[in-house]
Amino acid sequence: MAGRDLFADQNFLADRDGPDSVGGVSVGGVSPQPNPSYRPLADRLRPQCLADLVGQDHLLGENAPLRLMQTRQQLSSLIFWGPPGCGKTTLARLLASEFTANGKKMAFDSVSAIYTGVAELRKIFELARARRAGGRAGGQQTLLFIDEIHRFNRAQQDGFLPYVEDGTIILVGATTENPSFELNAALLSRATVLVLKRLDEAALLSLKSRAEIEIGHELPLTQDAVGLLLTLADGDGRYLLNMIEQLQSLPPDAPLSSENLLKLAQRRAPIYDKNRDEHYNLISALHKSLRGSDPDAAIYWLARMLVGGDDPLYVARRLTRFASEDVGLADPQALPLALAAWDAYERLGSPEGELALANLVLYLATAPKSNAAYTALKAANAAAQRTGSLMPPLHIVNAPTRLMKDLNYGRDYQYDHDTPHGFSGQNYFPDGMAREAFYQPVERGFEREIIKRLDYWQKLRGDVVPPR
Repeated sequence: MAGRDLFADQNFLADRDGPDSVGGVSVGGVSPQPNPSYRPLADRLRPQCLADLVGQDHLLGENAPLRLMQTRQQLSSLIFWGPPGCGKTTLARLLASEFTANGKKMAFDSVSAIYTGVAELRKIFELARARRAGGRAGGQQTLLFIDEIHRFNRAQQDGFLPYVEDGTIILVGATTENPSFELNAALLSRATVLVLKRLDEAALLSLKSRAEIEIGHELPLTQDAVGLLLTLADGDGRYLLNMIEQLQSLPPDAPLSSENLLKLAQRRAPIYDKNRDEHYNLISALHKSLRGSDPDAAIYWLARMLVGGDDPLYVARRLTRFASEDVGLADPQALPLALAAWDAYERLGSPEGELALANLVLYLATAPKSNAAYTALKAANAAAQRTGSLMPPLHIVNAPTRLMKDLNYGRDYQYDHDTPHGFSGQNYFPDGMAREAFYQPVERGFEREIIKRLDYWQKLRGDVVPPR
């Protein structure tokens, strides 16, 4: 599929925009805007150069990837991966304005994968080719920015490859989803993935200061209300600026408290998609907090998942897995309690059943930990694959038929309960396979007692079993 010009195929994808559309926005029959000169605050404060962009120093600071590209004036195709409101679109525009090719600034085309059809993309590629071919000193390079690039299916993504490979376009894609899962390997191999971070408090405060300069006065907020405003923004600069725009007309003589700010501002739902990347990030955080015996962090991540709308039964299943994998026999009650909490939630539902999950999380976080069963099974699986189809030793194989008895099946088997110590010490590994110690219990919780038993049996084994 790679290298095929899919966009030259009229039947590859129906033009979703229709004949009277440009960039996914209809140009026919549009109602006039009440105030055509109005520009949102977020648009008015859009950075004019890379140095104005806040919160992405890991990309734009000294010796950072984009700074090095800028110094060399060598821009390659990029994929921006980051949460909403962190500056992906703005950064793409700034790259087009600050990079040159053949002494000319780059042309900038921007589309959204949600609204854009093949017909429009084909026009963009043809125009980019015409720009590149024009002029004696060399043509103009085109930077094509595609927002929500993960919305294109894999075949459509392959259609970009020939235009990226021959230099017709510099592709800059933006996505809020994990590129490893949502973008083709062929496309990823031709682009550099750069991770944009959610804006921290310092970056949000910088945006707030710029906004106050733009509107001509400070926001009438108490210190607690400023902190709440930053919390509500949750790393999203666009959301912060939109909120400031709503608050700019408040009377300056009565600072707004955090309680009154909450009444004016709509509480923002956390960024969470229970079927996507954030879902797996949070369950990973919960699992590792439990493994690290941190009940406070663990109960926080449980709450984040429940508040985000994740399936409590999925959480119960993962907690049951944790009880087996990370607590194991260090606390034999962990698994029964996990199953009981799972059953309790199924019987009670939300919100009452969530308390059973909370009890389980706190129990697992504070329980002694052992992955000895997990590592024992993993080692035994490897040995089973390595040793193939070795038969059990004949003395531990039942002999239900006369022929099997004549072949010595079951001969010399010692019934452990008839021995003085209730332990025969016989060999139970296949003939031709040396004994291996797969299970290595830890010195924690109940497994301390298991270690004592194993040591005792090992001593008996040495006393009663002749060398093989």
